[in-house]
Amino acid sequence: MSLNRRTELVPAGPGASFDWQKALEEGPVAVSAPCRVDMGGTLDIRTFSYPLRHLGPCTVNIALGLRTTVRLAPHARGRVKVSSRGFKSADFPADRAPFRHPLGLMFATAAFFNAQGVHIQVESDSPPRSALGGSSVAAVALVRAFMEVRRRGRSPASVDGRSVALLAHAIEESVAGVPCGYQDQLAAAFGGVHAWHWLTLPRAQVFRREALIPRSGLRELEPHLLVAYAGVPHESSDINSRWVQQFVLGRFRSEWVDILVCTQRFADALRRRDFDGAAAVMNRETDIRRRMTPDVLDRLGRRLTAAARRCGCGARFTGAGGGGCLWAIGAANAVAQLRPVWQDIL
Repeated sequence: MSLNRRTELVPAGPGASFDWQKALEEGPVAVSAPCRVDMGGTLDIRTFSYPLRHLGPCTVNIALGLRTTVRLAPHARGRVKVSSRGFKSADFPADRAPFRHPLGLMFATAAFFNAQGVHIQVESDSPPRSALGGSSVAAVALVRAFMEVRRRGRSPASVDGRSVALLAHAIEESVAGVPCGYQDQLAAAFGGVHAWHWLTLPRAQVFRREALIPRSGLRELEPHLLVAYAGVPHESSDINSRWVQQFVLGRFRSEWVDILVCTQRFADALRRRDFDGAAAVMNRETDIRRRMTPDVLDRLGRRLTAAARRCGCGARFTGAGGGGCLWAIGAANAVAQLRPVWQDIL
């Protein structure tokens, strides 16, 4: 099932009586959602977007063909089990499932829906901890899957991607212990190529969605992109927390303004299909981030980005860096030249 339709959100409220085990015995449910690459991440965290709102902060992301699929199946009554490639399966009583756990976000999402007697199976096309938004993508797919189970037997309706994304974000931020951005959930819920313009209260919208390339033109974008997995496990919380701490202490404020401007220019370059221009501002943004946090690129990442620049491409880490994936953008001939170079390095 895709996430491109609209429907009302039907969670199980506190104390609501719903037999998840029985419902799933009628047949399992499977939902998938895409991972993403990004430019201008961190600006989707309100710590940054609120004080910079007068400058029009935005984040750009591109949904990939790599998808994360969540399947719900019946399980022992009163228990929740989560299985995911790259992690040890976990099985807990529903009322004692931990949220501080490698699979804690899945348990937290199940708790929101008061789900028990459920086996949550997560399968991702992307490697674990690859910085492509995997855990948030899984949460979006899981929210949608729970909604699908609750709606069984009702008249057909479509999914409200906005509600799914915002609920998945709210659950994640409630248990993460750190501020969380919105971009991973939005890319997973809507797909495509978007600039997300961050809005502030009292407006309830949170974001304004701008499609930079229509779906009919997505295939034409493929020759201009390249994504590489560096094989290094990714832990974003440390780098993200340093960026947050630096910012709230008043450090590197001008650098974040420059990052914001680079992201706006990147979005404009995509609108105009100016891939050389997109590459140039991507490289500038990467340089700024490296000045603030040199370890945002490790040794292998530095080799990959240097090779991309020699070929005339832009390159950067995905997510908060520190390992995982890198991606490149440029003219089609430049990306074609870069592909075998990256393969040799890897």
